Amino acid sequence: MNRLILSALTAASLTAASLAPCAATAQQMTTAAEIKPILEATRGNWLALREYEGQDLLYFTHLAAWRCGLSGVRVTVPGVATDAVLSLEPCYEGTAQPNAITDTAYAPYVTMPLGAAQQVSVTVTYDDGTEATQSYERAAILMP
Repeated sequence: MNRLILSALTAASLTAASLAPCAATAQQMTTAAEIKPILEATRGNWLALREYEGQDLLYFTHLAAWRCGLSGVRVTVPGVATDAVLSLEPCYEGTAQPNAITDTAYAPYVTMPLGAAQQVSVTVTYDDGTEATQSYERAAILMP
């Protein structure tokens, strides 16, 4: 009985009017001021590493999804790449989903020899000129 009442109250509180402000806010994430708190809270997700077909694939999907508000992303893998600038799609400002990844040929990862990514550092440069850097050990970002 309590579940039924809770379900009815939950359904009643989720009207289109109550959801509208959330949807409008979620679509605005296009400036450094808006995305910094999100990226700061999710530093552990900026990069992921996968061993695949004899190579290391270093994924930056999370950063690609929050690219609006960024002016650049650099990755350093000692012995492999020094300050490699990652390719990101442009921010589609003025659209309903400015962070959408629309290029079907876009690959949100870089490849390197298997085992090469023992340590990885990434620096994001925000559109306000500030930077944030995060370093990872292989085990911390290696996907199963």
